[in-house]
Amino acid sequence: MNCKKQLMVAAIENGTVIDHIPSEKLFAVVNLLHLDRMTSAVTIGYNLESQELGKKSIIKMADKFFTDDELNQLAVICPNLTLCIIRDYEIVEKRTVTLPSELRGIVRCANPKCITNNEPMKTLFHIHDHNALKCHYCNTIINLDDVQLVNNK
Repeated sequence: MNCKKQLMVAAIENGTVIDHIPSEKLFAVVNLLHLDRMTSAVTIGYNLESQELGKKSIIKMADKFFTDDELNQLAVICPNLTLCIIRDYEIVEKRTVTLPSELRGIVRCANPKCITNNEPMKTLFHIHDHNALKCHYCNTIINLDDVQLVNNK
């Protein structure tokens, strides 16, 4: 590829790069991660060329590393993201973030009569198919595009 066509973004010494974000999901990810509150460097690339997605977005965050719960929230918003962990300017781990088989305390049930909306207990969802979740308690099925996350912050 011609070097003049490549996007040059400053490398980060330590932190996380989230790649392969569908561009239409970028701002949902930005809101989920509360990037407006971060004090370390954040670089956002929007509508970048991608052979896999057509257009993609990318987020680089200095000194930010994710917990499993945060990764599960990301997976609900954008299944199949690529996550790169950077240490001393080198990629030390690269993996695809996928939906786990169950989500506990992450997704809000859409059924107002569900016990999780009326009692102080965590929600529990199982993957129903590649596009939906099923509530363990009331069997409500929620399409991933309609999911509301439990507000943990």
